[in-house]
Amino acid sequence: MKLGELAERLGCELEGDRKIEITGVASLAEAERGELTFLANPRYRSAVRTTRASAIVVAPGAGSMPLAALRTPDPYYAFARAIELFHPAPRPAPGIHPTAEVSASAQIGQGAHIGPFCFVDDNVRIGRDAVLHSLVAIYRDATIGDDFTAHSHAVVREGCRLGNRVTLGNAAIVGSDGFGFARTPEGRWHKMRQAGIAIVEDDVEIQAGSCVDRATVGATRIGRGSKLDNLVQVGHSSQVGEDTLLCGQVGLAGSSRVGSRVILAGQVGLAGHLTVGDGAVLTAQSGVPNDVPAGALYSGYPAMENKAWLKSVAAFHMLPELQKQVRRLRGEWDELRRRAGASKAGGRRKRGTKRT
Repeated sequence: MKLGELAERLGCELEGDRKIEITGVASLAEAERGELTFLANPRYRSAVRTTRASAIVVAPGAGSMPLAALRTPDPYYAFARAIELFHPAPRPAPGIHPTAEVSASAQIGQGAHIGPFCFVDDNVRIGRDAVLHSLVAIYRDATIGDDFTAHSHAVVREGCRLGNRVTLGNAAIVGSDGFGFARTPEGRWHKMRQAGIAIVEDDVEIQAGSCVDRATVGATRIGRGSKLDNLVQVGHSSQVGEDTLLCGQVGLAGSSRVGSRVILAGQVGLAGHLTVGDGAVLTAQSGVPNDVPAGALYSGYPAMENKAWLKSVAAFHMLPELQKQVRRLRGEWDELRRRAGASKAGGRRKRGTKRT
């Protein structure tokens, strides 16, 4: 593809020869002649001088470039679209594999691909152009929209509802049983029937090994456009807003309320029945025992405002030295008290001698 055509398709301003042939995309360090690269983080600016790429995607204010440039306010997003142009997602041919088990009562939209050893249960409805890779299981009464993609071993449990353009990674599960048990008078655990469902709205991606539990009653809901990374756990009856990111190993206990445009970085954990407001950000490994206000930046455990947490961490690193100072001061104080006590005792002896 000529660089001029690529600039037009990406909506970028071109600086350089529009006739340059672009054959692929790569990082700054790995790009070769004929490839497009990008610069989104200023810390990698020095790599621009040594890259072998033929063109680069950069911001308007990134300064002059030693190679042809595509200027755009968001280089990372433009490069993501460029990847799609050169590496379109493979599309399996429509049809149902002979080894797949599809119920006679299931309704499958046009253009669907159902791969080897898939299972589609009674009264399932799946929209147009779905792709079910091998060993996908869709339980009875599930409803799924158009352009659904499920990778191997993904599962949609009974009665769950998924919107359009939903993607499930390998072994992702929607509608697994919530972790609900009631203690009996004998002290044993009685499993609570998980009678609710899970609802996943349009344009949601749930990546490998993640679980969205069904509600005990009612519904667990993942809002439109939200993305769940690998190994994310969403507890029963939780509600996740729109365009929220749950990064790797995030865990939401039951009945959590997470707003829209929230970012929970890796291994963030929420206690149950909490609310995280719209636009909040929780940094990696934060533990959240209380509600988080909208727009907040929280860190640590127990999670607190990021600035306070940074001060606490700085103080924590000073504790060994502070401990030494406290020990020294305590020794000096004990010595002062010892001397003061000796001085008083000596004074009493002198006064006693005078009276004698």
